[in-house]
Amino acid sequence: EAGGMSAECGEPGPEGPQGPSPGPGGLPGCPPRTTAAPWSLPLWRAHAAAAVLCYVNLLNYMHWFIIPGVLLDVQKFFQISDSCAGLLQTVFIGCLLLSAPVFGYLGDRHSRKATLSIGILLWSGAGLSSSFISPQYSWLFFLSRGVVGTGSASYSTIAPTILGDLFVRDQRTRVLAIFYIFIPVGSGLGSRLGSAVLQLTGNWRWALRVMPCLEAVALVLLIVLVPDPPRGAAEKQEEVAMGGPRSSWWEDVRYLGRNWSFVWSTLGVTAIAFVTGALGFWAPKFLFEARVVHGLQRPCLQEPCNSQDSLIFGALTVVTGIIGVVLGAEASRRYQKVNPRAEPLLCAGSLLVAAPCLYLALILAPTTFLASYVLLALGELLLSCNWAVVADILLSVVVPRCRGTAEALQITVGHILGDASSPYLTGLWDQARARAPGTGTLSWTLDGEDTERRALLSGAGAATEDP
Repeated sequence: EAGGMSAECGEPGPEGPQGPSPGPGGLPGCPPRTTAAPWSLPLWRAHAAAAVLCYVNLLNYMHWFIIPGVLLDVQKFFQISDSCAGLLQTVFIGCLLLSAPVFGYLGDRHSRKATLSIGILLWSGAGLSSSFISPQYSWLFFLSRGVVGTGSASYSTIAPTILGDLFVRDQRTRVLAIFYIFIPVGSGLGSRLGSAVLQLTGNWRWALRVMPCLEAVALVLLIVLVPDPPRGAAEKQEEVAMGGPRSSWWEDVRYLGRNWSFVWSTLGVTAIAFVTGALGFWAPKFLFEARVVHGLQRPCLQEPCNSQDSLIFGALTVVTGIIGVVLGAEASRRYQKVNPRAEPLLCAGSLLVAAPCLYLALILAPTTFLASYVLLALGELLLSCNWAVVADILLSVVVPRCRGTAEALQITVGHILGDASSPYLTGLWDQARARAPGTGTLSWTLDGEDTERRALLSGAGAATEDP
């Protein structure tokens, strides 16, 4: 039950001990032991807290991907190119990764509940205010996306550590699986919400005005139902329960740098973030333009750009995300009974199969739409198998009192080398290809009319084509 099993500071993780045996000074990031203070929480309360944290995680990732769902309209409203549009996500992720170490430090030393509340207020207020920015102040819109990223950093860094302190072992694996389901579900619903609100109102900005209402409910639920348990409460970790002496932030970082399970899993998360960042941001527009090249869709030359591809891709992300996270967590739990290295092996295997699926989905788009969608869905499903498993690896191999810092460092490295740069680099590459002689945004050759379609996609035919 919640608040159950006990553990030592040097308790073995999936790959052996978390560090050397505590000496007089203790394990780095693990101070001398003190008498544990009993702490317990009714099981229903732990489950209610987990439900609230999952709901807020859903809203968090909806805010991440609400802009890609209306990207064409945002570009036309602010008159920004593909490379600048990719920079929107880069600014968002950049501010998130710069803020993550700060929130990780605060989360390990101060009230996590208060920090989460401030983060929700920050991203909600910035998102709402950005919907009132006029076209001539596009730089202010970029700035507001950065503030939203800063607010999101608090939640992405701290929320998993609270779950780690409420549940243990198999129960924690299942709860983390449910929690991380809302990464792909929120991403997909964010795109769908943006597209649906656009179709209902004819104005993409209303999508940013709906979210604060949902986030206000989340803030109230967080304050009322989510506790702030002592660090390591689920394992009854002896140190922090009595507020004993603790190491500095640099000592925590040095401990994590010597924890090779943490280091390698962080590099794996970085690779996943690079792919999912570019895919989540550009896939709806890519599919829309592929449909134009096939002659199934008119080019969008004015607002609003109604595209069913944002809705389809959002639905695919939701469905494959739910199946993938549950499948990955359950496969890991069962396989671990016969192989202690089940978690890293499962992650590696799913990514090795996902890579060719996503590659084939892109190159088959000009030939067959159906095969492209099937392979895209399979690739997303395999990527989603990793989210809960990687989180469980971190909570298993890092001592409880360093988990906030560990989450922050993993987020920082994963985003700065992953999805902070991939949307911008993808847009920059696409724009460079569009400027090359004889090519447009999509340079596929399907029939004799492609020259005109490519011209329309790159804007060259905007003056002569009837909207």
